[in-house]
Amino acid sequence: MGISTELKQLNTEQQKAVKHTNGPLLIIAGAGTGKTSVITTKIAWLIEQKLAEPNEILALTFTDKAAEEMEERVDMLVPYGVFDMWISTFHSFCDKMLQNHALDIGLNPDYRILNTTESWLLLQKHLYNLDLDYYRPKGNPTRFIHALIKLFSRLKDENITPEEYLKFAEGMVANNDATMGDEGGKLETKRVKETADAYFQYQQLLLDNNYVDFGDLIFYANKLFVQRPNILQTYQKQFKFILVDEFQDTNLAQYNLVKLLAGKAGNITVVGDDDQSIYKFRGASVSNILNFKKDFPKSEEVVLTKNYRSTQ
Repeated sequence: MGISTELKQLNTEQQKAVKHTNGPLLIIAGAGTGKTSVITTKIAWLIEQKLAEPNEILALTFTDKAAEEMEERVDMLVPYGVFDMWISTFHSFCDKMLQNHALDIGLNPDYRILNTTESWLLLQKHLYNLDLDYYRPKGNPTRFIHALIKLFSRLKDENITPEEYLKFAEGMVANNDATMGDEGGKLETKRVKETADAYFQYQQLLLDNNYVDFGDLIFYANKLFVQRPNILQTYQKQFKFILVDEFQDTNLAQYNLVKLLAGKAGNITVVGDDDQSIYKFRGASVSNILNFKKDFPKSEEVVLTKNYRSTQ
């Protein structure tokens, strides 16, 4: 099926979203409204209209399956197929960035990515090297390892560095000392300081062993683009169009990443389901859909309402 045939099958709102090429676009699309068709048709249309080469379009989603499906559908729409497309998950994209530029931020490019279980085992192995008291109870020293890893992951999702969290915790301690806070407040402050120290030490542990966890991929990609603006500018020039699927599932670090890449040109299209964002999937921030309109005040909005899965 060619691009012209596919376009004719789309409704008016879907066509409007596909043909929007100037500036930011927010597509609000519920389940069954054909949002994947809109994204894949838009990519194929941009290539067919010669508005961008395949390697000048970046499309990001959350699962390998979704990325593969998008790539296959675009490949079917474009005559002779396309190569060098940047359709991937956030983590795969950031991994690619770091493989190319790890040394620019002092990271060994031969790092190994740890899954959650491996992070747990790493912490267990070095548990007595961490400055822990409350979070390493004598009767069950490994009790809080999972909770600590979850906290570290959430901090990375919020783009908070170990140094920033440590500074925040030290500020709490100083404030408590100055105000002679009650015992409950002092205990809470002590626990925050303990987790801040542990986060700092865990991150150092990863670096010392040449490991990164999944949160680090987004975290370090943000660090790369902030600390090396020349590298960021290279990719801003390369990616003439950026598309983000399941935008309601992005956390703050992921949103910050696409904002950096979009730059002043702001040719970014995001597709989100504002109903699903209440589930806070993977630390997703419901505020990202609201903030998109604030961060890109000239953005247009298209709402897809026709449901093709259910005719009720």
